[in-house]
Amino acid sequence: DEAAEAPVEEAAPAEPSYTCISKEAIMSSPNTIEFGQVWDPLGLADYGSDETLAWFRHAEVKHGRVAMAAFVGWWVVGAGIRLPGELSHGLDFSSIPSRGLEAWDAVPGWGKAQMLIFAGLIEFHDELFFSRRGEHYLRGGTPGKNMVPGLYDPLGFSSKKSEEVLAKGRDREIKNGRLAMIGVAGLYCAAVIPGSVPLQPPC
Repeated sequence: DEAAEAPVEEAAPAEPSYTCISKEAIMSSPNTIEFGQVWDPLGLADYGSDETLAWFRHAEVKHGRVAMAAFVGWWVVGAGIRLPGELSHGLDFSSIPSRGLEAWDAVPGWGKAQMLIFAGLIEFHDELFFSRRGEHYLRGGTPGKNMVPGLYDPLGFSSKKSEEVLAKGRDREIKNGRLAMIGVAGLYCAAVIPGSVPLQPPC
């Protein structure tokens, strides 16, 4: 009876078999030479675990890439540069308006759907190949690293670079992406609220 009444010790939760990149490692890159310190007025870096911050960084890099592509696309359309041929049946590229949001509105609905589906497929396969081809960014891998075969650097130029050079490239990409996000936000505000961005011509 005494043995039956003895308290049963609960097993301690098992330690994870992986090690996520630490908050300190994420916050140390890129450098903070512009502000002299990490600019985080809302304290977002203090929320959650190492995995949370790794997810934040991964999302930041991806949003930065999209913003850089969007900014270049907005500028190209505004500069009057057009592809030859038709965007869709009966709609020539040359007939697309020069202002960003007007150009987007001119794209047929199925064209917009194709862009969104393509972006979704990239996201799906990025997660899939992260799990199958290397360490996931929440399990010790590098946040922001593209894992879709042939999408980036299909000729393998980066494979010849040292880890130090690759790290500098990632830092530049993050900073350029941040600037592009601000730039696209400025273009959007200037387009929907005339005069909201000083010195910005109609776009």
